[in-house]
Amino acid sequence: MSSVPPSTPPGGMPPPYDPHTQWRIYREQQRAAWRAQRDAWKAQRYAMKAGYVGAYGPRVPSVVGPIILVGIGIVGLLMYSGRIAAASFWAWYGHWWPLLLIGAGLALLGEWALDLSRAAPVRRSSGFVGILVLLAILGAFASGWDRWGGMRGDWGDHGDDFFNFFGQPEHDFDQQVLSVQIPANAVVEIQNPRGDVSVTAGDGPNIEVQSHEVAFAGSDTDAKKIFDAEAAQVTVSGTAVLVKSESNNSGRTNFTVTVPKTAQVTVKSGHGDVTAAGLGAGANISASHGDVHLNTIQGAVQVHFSSDRGDFSAHQVDGDLTADGNCNDLTFSEIKGKVTLNGEIFGDVHMENITGPVHMHTSVTELELAALPGDLTLNSDDLRVTEAKGQVRVVTHAKDVDLSQIYGDTSVENRDGRIAVEPAGNFSVEAKNQKGDVEVTLASNAKVNVEGNTHNGDIVTDFALNVSGDENKAVSGRIGSGGPKVYLSAENGDIRIKRGSELTSAPPAPAAPAVPNAPHLKAPKGTASQPVTQ
Repeated sequence: MSSVPPSTPPGGMPPPYDPHTQWRIYREQQRAAWRAQRDAWKAQRYAMKAGYVGAYGPRVPSVVGPIILVGIGIVGLLMYSGRIAAASFWAWYGHWWPLLLIGAGLALLGEWALDLSRAAPVRRSSGFVGILVLLAILGAFASGWDRWGGMRGDWGDHGDDFFNFFGQPEHDFDQQVLSVQIPANAVVEIQNPRGDVSVTAGDGPNIEVQSHEVAFAGSDTDAKKIFDAEAAQVTVSGTAVLVKSESNNSGRTNFTVTVPKTAQVTVKSGHGDVTAAGLGAGANISASHGDVHLNTIQGAVQVHFSSDRGDFSAHQVDGDLTADGNCNDLTFSEIKGKVTLNGEIFGDVHMENITGPVHMHTSVTELELAALPGDLTLNSDDLRVTEAKGQVRVVTHAKDVDLSQIYGDTSVENRDGRIAVEPAGNFSVEAKNQKGDVEVTLASNAKVNVEGNTHNGDIVTDFALNVSGDENKAVSGRIGSGGPKVYLSAENGDIRIKRGSELTSAPPAPAAPAVPNAPHLKAPKGTASQPVTQ
């Protein structure tokens, strides 16, 4: 066999080298390789669009990711619209976030069981795993922050003794009493970033400030520097009086302040409790991290809480009382003005002997009373009112509502709980429950018109009323000679109309008029679903 290439001429010499021809051949080879690679990519892309990934079978998307995104969007919309309080949601989420992982795992198990019945193997998308990890981290952070807040409260002075954990000894020092004469009707502002504040009223014209300082330092010299930095100062400028201590993270200062009775007092507290008694011109208190206790106050009182959730008690306040922000337990008694609460309540509420109207608004409960000569208790499970005068309106959920001795018209809306109403006379009653029983107790000699309906429930009545229907039951009729309307509705629950004792005398007139411009009894629903608040 000849070793001469076919292109070699008969003489055996190769053709002369042509660089243009060689470059053209190389370029054609590169183009052919690129076209082959492009066709391979197209074929692979078309196969993925059709659901095929080679030997792994079709790629099927998981429903877990879209469900998580929809849930995040719904929660964000509710928070943006104000139907869910952000603080309440994160507190709830920090407690229940593991349920998210459990739900996602159950959904994946369901998809796995469904895939077993397929003829061809499938491959599930896992692009949502990053979202789950992020939500788990947020849940752990929210849970840790909520527990950290509780620990801070247990350490005393809301975390200031934290420095003792680093081995810093505690030093105490009582500053010399500051006594300064101030003008009549002065406006006194007390600023204390770290430490308790106690304010009382005296008979003299002077303001007196007793300051007990605490420092955490390794030596007396370092402690003295802290004492000098956080020492109390009194500044008088016209009728404005400022009592102030500088913030120092290595210590705290406890104030005991005595002011003239005519002084208007404002307290701005950082980390510490506030106590006020005997003031004669009201008080305005801002407590970022601490409790507030008031006793025997003349004039209006305003209290502002932050997210730290301190306790609040007020007794014998001769004026309006307004509180906003997040707090734990509330205890009010002998309030002779209007009581207005706006914020989240994470503890128990007890009120009694409130002469003026009561308005409470949280993300869970909306309550309005014209006057409360009796008492009210509220917690995570129950809302009970005993003896109220004037109009009563309640909108809530996930609670048992019990209203008794109500001398006025009543409107209640609830779900996932029970409603029980006992009017103390011939007053109108409107009770609507989406999921739960409705019970009304009427006097044996009452004079009212009754209407009611229930779905998937029974109707039981002690009076001669007309009851009709099977799955959807209705009740109607007149008791006595008729009068105000009693309307009862239970979407998924029973209706009970009970006979109470006989009215022996006319009910007393309301102690206070209804709130001016108060909403009508049939106010629209607007509370959010947050079980961690009242």
